[in-house]
Amino acid sequence: MTALLEKALEKAQSLPEQEQDAIATQILAAIESEHAWQARFAAKRLILEGMAEEAMERDKKGETMDLDDRIH
Repeated sequence: MTALLEKALEKAQSLPEQEQDAIATQILAAIESEHAWQARFAAKRLILEGMAEEAMERDKKGETMDLDDRIH
């Protein structure tokens, strides 16, 4: 456990049970959300890699424009 998390949990221990449960609920939701995002990203990884490879090939062939040229 990191020092920062340890410090946060120590401070949380001094709070009433209802507030501790609210903090615990938020932490657990954040962890679950992160796991869900990682799973979604992992599922799309091959698609993203393919798109990146295609973009790089098009750039090598001169089929892309410089970003500065598109903005101005």
